[in-house]
Amino acid sequence: MLEFTKKILRKVSFDKILFKKELSKSARWLSKEEVITLKIWALTTFSQYKNTILEVFDQIS
Repeated sequence: MLEFTKKILRKVSFDKILFKKELSKSARWLSKEEVITLKIWALTTFSQYKNTILEVFDQIS
């Protein structure tokens, strides 16, 4: 599921709003361990959306 999530996020990364929506959805579906992995991956892969990524993960914590 994590690899599928990464694939989706890569495809929607052109649009900040869509990226945030998909990231939020994905974070709810995954286990806690996968969420941590996703957060690290997202921050390193999409540094331009750092604030958005942190906002999403702060909401689910």
